[in-house]
Amino acid sequence: MHQHEEARVKYEKEEMERLEIQRIENEKLQKLEAKDLERRNEELEELYLLEACFPEAEKLKRDNRFLSQWKHYIECDGSPDPSIAQEINTFITLWKEETNETLEEVIEKSKLVLNLIEKLKLILLETPLYDLQGKNIIQYQESILELQELLHLKFNRATEILLRQASTLADLDSGNMEKVIQDENVTLYIWANLKKNPRHRSIRFSETQTGFEIPRILATSDIALRLLHTHYDHVTPLSPVLTPSQEHISIVTDFVKEEVKSVQTAVSKDLQEENKQENESNSVHEEETKAEGQGDVEEQMCPVQEEPEATKYEMEMKLLSETVSAAQELLLENASEKPYFLEENEVDLCQFTTLGGVYHLDILELPPQCKPMKGWMIVEILKEGLQKYTYPPETTEDLEAENVFPPIEVTLEVHENVIFFENPMVARWDAEGKQWKTDGISNVSYKSEERLITFNLETFCPVTLIQDAHINMPYQSWELRPLDVNKVLLTITTVFTELQIQIKENLCMLASIKVNNKNHSSILEEKWMTPVSFIIALKKAGLNIFPTGHSHLYVVINYKHPSVEVKAYRQMALLSSAFAFCWSKWNTACDSKKTVFQVREHLLKEEPIRNPNWTLLMFSGDRAQSLKINESSDRFLKPLKKKLNFIPLYITWLRILLLRKQ
Repeated sequence: MHQHEEARVKYEKEEMERLEIQRIENEKLQKLEAKDLERRNEELEELYLLEACFPEAEKLKRDNRFLSQWKHYIECDGSPDPSIAQEINTFITLWKEETNETLEEVIEKSKLVLNLIEKLKLILLETPLYDLQGKNIIQYQESILELQELLHLKFNRATEILLRQASTLADLDSGNMEKVIQDENVTLYIWANLKKNPRHRSIRFSETQTGFEIPRILATSDIALRLLHTHYDHVTPLSPVLTPSQEHISIVTDFVKEEVKSVQTAVSKDLQEENKQENESNSVHEEETKAEGQGDVEEQMCPVQEEPEATKYEMEMKLLSETVSAAQELLLENASEKPYFLEENEVDLCQFTTLGGVYHLDILELPPQCKPMKGWMIVEILKEGLQKYTYPPETTEDLEAENVFPPIEVTLEVHENVIFFENPMVARWDAEGKQWKTDGISNVSYKSEERLITFNLETFCPVTLIQDAHINMPYQSWELRPLDVNKVLLTITTVFTELQIQIKENLCMLASIKVNNKNHSSILEEKWMTPVSFIIALKKAGLNIFPTGHSHLYVVINYKHPSVEVKAYRQMALLSSAFAFCWSKWNTACDSKKTVFQVREHLLKEEPIRNPNWTLLMFSGDRAQSLKINESSDRFLKPLKKKLNFIPLYITWLRILLLRKQ
């Protein structure tokens, strides 16, 4: 009994101590929360003041977009403004009427055409959805398709003109015609079979490794082989612009619009009442103080009239801020499913990306040749124009198709400015289904040192090389470090590469790149570009580090709520000139409404530190908490209540950090 009594007393004492500790902790927590509420309004005002730069920047971008048309007009360089339907339609119509253009002339004109297409694509990508009208989207996309189709048609007509002269351009040794034209945007290979020698079945274009191994039946036919390697991709369908999201944005901003209306109505009523009172006052004292009264009215009216303008601008900025925030959150939302159903052997363009352009492979019927006659060149021009040679034929009666019409071996040079982290895959274009497919291709081999890919193709058609779009995802680490005022260095490390990207105001530049821990040179280095142009250029080079709304379907991600992400990115941007930020492995240990990263003060003049002293921060969108662990800790510990320090914004926490050092 004595032992039981001692145990009971001990338990009661421990319980009382525990309750007392809990009471003290609760009191501390309540005090912290009270202090938090006291300073919250002040800090929120500070945050709103700082974040005013975001709608201001968006307004500046909008003004620049409106100004671009005027800049194009005063340049007077003769090129059309692709955003104006009348100008681009006139350009297309006039170019259609031009005939008998040589390949060299078409290639030169293609530079302007490609520039117009690029401008239209940038308008669709750079203009926020809330500033894009549905009719304009349709107009721009139709103009892009018309320019693409017309450009390819011009290449076909110029090829026909060249092939009519094949006999006059024949090689003295082989008796066949061969021509290679290289340009910054296209490389063209043409071979005309004039001798029809059944032994001449191996075709290699001079000073290149590109070529074909053709079967006997083609070696004895009146044909020409053309390989048009466009360094761009005009075959893959245009990505749809998600116009429905405009409705989502309008819902988010309805409240702000109502606020704008209510404020304007209130101001209008105030103005009317004040004017009424002033008129009554003026009528009573009109004879006594007429001149003085008029002066007073003028003095009083000035600030009253200025107030609505200031209020209107303030509400406009608030509306724009809400709209921008909603649009940014939409960009981070994940799609629930794939946008379309995949057929057998179809390439999933959400998972894979085309690289290095498109190789247009064609077997063409050799047109009638030019013949000299009494000082003239006589040529028969076919009404139907350039015709494709069907291989294998649609009907192969009484013939063993596999032996007579075997696959054609093709060897292609991979574009020198494209990086493949794994052996590229080959896809062919299915014109009927309007999709890339992987069937009909066999015996693929890739020589990475020579950058040559060889494969067998059942029938000639456009082909392209594809790579997993998420090969560099997820990141292994990232770091954002200040270089100067409004200038930072973003370092992203993946399994295969390390990219260093400089960001200065509204421009980006690839500073350096390492592939498999070795320095790699790229034509993109030291070139400042706008963010959208920079993203497009990196993707074209095979350096895709940009996830999409479908990426979570192909790689494991650490999902965070879009609103938390947007707020974290925004405040990092605000502080990036003075503080460095870095990834943390503990980001995966917290839920979707919190994010964990490392932060430290970074002096612009300081030398790089080998082992810098980082502080871990947990951010929930409206408050931040410093953690009492580091990257080398054994386990993740949430902040204990007794050590809790509520900070609504980590701007405040960083200010406290600076005060501690003083």
